[in-house]
Amino acid sequence: MAFLAAVLDRVKPSATIAVSQKARELKAQGMDVIGLGAGEPDFDTPDNIKAAAIDAINRGETKYTPVSGIPELREAIAKKFKRENNLDYTAAQTIVGTGGKQILFNAFMATLNPGDEVIIPAPYWVSYPEMVAICGGTPVFVTAGIETNFKLTPEALEAAITPKTKWFLFNSPSNPSGAAYSRAELKALTDVLMRHDHVWVLTDDMYEHLVYGDFVFSTPAEVEPGLYERTLTMNGVSKAYAMTGWRIGYAAGPLPLIKAMDMIQGQQTSGACSIAQWAAVEALNGTQDFIPENRRIFEARRDLVVSMLNQATGLECPSPEGAFYVYPSCKGLIGKKTPAGKVIETDVDFVTELLEAEGVAVVQGSAFGLGPNFRISYATSEKLLEDACSRIQRFCASLKS
Repeated sequence: MAFLAAVLDRVKPSATIAVSQKARELKAQGMDVIGLGAGEPDFDTPDNIKAAAIDAINRGETKYTPVSGIPELREAIAKKFKRENNLDYTAAQTIVGTGGKQILFNAFMATLNPGDEVIIPAPYWVSYPEMVAICGGTPVFVTAGIETNFKLTPEALEAAITPKTKWFLFNSPSNPSGAAYSRAELKALTDVLMRHDHVWVLTDDMYEHLVYGDFVFSTPAEVEPGLYERTLTMNGVSKAYAMTGWRIGYAAGPLPLIKAMDMIQGQQTSGACSIAQWAAVEALNGTQDFIPENRRIFEARRDLVVSMLNQATGLECPSPEGAFYVYPSCKGLIGKKTPAGKVIETDVDFVTELLEAEGVAVVQGSAFGLGPNFRISYATSEKLLEDACSRIQRFCASLKS
């Protein structure tokens, strides 16, 4: 349609949202569907956070807020970065957005010119390249495959940097793979970045608190203080605090960048929801006691899913360090046939036939830039996960040469 902007030719719809929608539609038609596509905790928002929101309503905190966030939340964010990441930011160096997506979008909108490149390790969250494209930049994909446990090597990062590189977009723990970088692995990457002072770092730390075993989370500007002046550290309350629908993301970084993002947001949405901001103040300042318990539950789910998928014919599933996803390879099933004679030629074929045959909804790896794989979110009950993995095992066993 000639009326629509040409930029839409460069943008694809979200595959994760599409899978969740397809699962809902099939359920509505009466099909027994287990949806493993959604990237949100199945826990309820903690009671103290909900109470803080109710108190805010009762106090009349229902007016417009400053564009960059209420002072109380910006102070809480600065304290969080100092307490948990050993990063010194003033409240003025922070910004609050309507979810992490808006933070990322505004950072790109404030900095990208046509031809500017953004390095994105693959597999990547489906929205990253689309945001870069909408804002006029060029996504540059660098493969971080199963042979490196889905982690980018310093050699691959070095090879991808050009004079046009504006940002390195970094996500640990990762959506979709769950891979998380140790301090030593991160230091190897930051050493590369220190040699290229024109490259900025945008780090998505949304899954910071969801790491397992004895893994210790680190963030780039913490590991390499020399990157402080060219790093935007993004986080939010959605995953750790089970607040996906509250839509609060935040970031901290150099003041000129924060001011530019504030200007864009002022012409876009203005401040985020006032009630959600007060809830986020309590999330960051209040008790954190529930986080270790939620982490323990997620870890048990991870171990169950990894074990059962590795028992399925033709699948290989590494055990990730964090988040609530696994990213198994279905390479061993490419070329096999379903009982009806359909050949599995791609990971799209695999997830489509799995949904049709067994009612399990997962997301194809090609949507995340690396296949043949698929992503499973284990943010649901062990009972459902066990049922879903049994169905996957049955489906894989049904495929023949």
